[in-house]
Formats: sequence, structure tokens, C-alpha cells
Amino acid sequence: MNVEVGTELPALQVRITRDRLVRYAGASLDFNPIHYNERFAKEVGLPDVIGHGMLTMALAGRMITDWLPDPGRVLEYGVRFTRPVVVPDDDEGALVELSGKIGEVREDGTARVDITARFDGKTVLGKATAVVRL
Repeated sequence: MNVEVGTELPALQVRITRDRLVRYAGASLDFNPIHYNERFAKEVGLPDVIGHGMLTMALAGRMITDWLPDPGRVLEYGVRFTRPVVVPDDDEGALVELSGKIGEVREDGTARVDITARFDGKTVLGKATAVVRL
């Protein structure tokens, strides 16, 4: 792969619906009611049901593995959860917009990918980076 600092990865936009949250809960065994019960979510101070942070992280990871010729080239991946993705009770859900660009190319044949994940115009993942083998 021939990339340089500033190379942009293909963006990814994903709609997270309540139906998708239920499926993710089943796959991850994360049945915290903040991810499906509006009344409970509001009782604990949230604006509404929120998406699983790990689902948002997985979607950002998918953007990287879709770009790479082999997903095994992801050597490191980490994020901080900075803001929740609020998922309305409708058919459209919440739009998560993901983008990435090469922030550093290293002499050892690896590169750092800087990831941006936005919902409602605001960043939802902080310090989101991956190190990949080029």
C-alpha cells in the first residue's frame, strides 16, 4: 500500500436504529437497559436510549478493515468514549459519520490512522487511532 500523511480513508455513514441495538445487545451480551429502555435511560439522566459505545467503536473499526486489503493488518486500535449516540425511536435512527486519515507513516512499514466519529455534528469518540501495517 502506498499512502502518505493526509491520505483519507473512504468515509462510512451508518444509521443505528433501536432494532440494531437489540441485535448488538444479543451478540455482545450487553443488555444494559440504557440501550433499549427509554424510561430507564431518562431516569438515569440520559436524554433517551443510547447506542453501545462498543458498537460505535466497532463501526469505526469496520471503516479501517474495509479499507485494508487484510483486516489482520490492524496492529493496534483504541478510542475514548466522549459523547453518547442518542438513538430515537423511529425508522431512521441515529446517523454516525466516520472518517479517517493517515496521521503518520513510520519507517517500520506501519501507519497511524486518525479516526473521527460524529453524531449530530459532534465527536463521539476521542483519541481514536489505529496502527496498521501497510
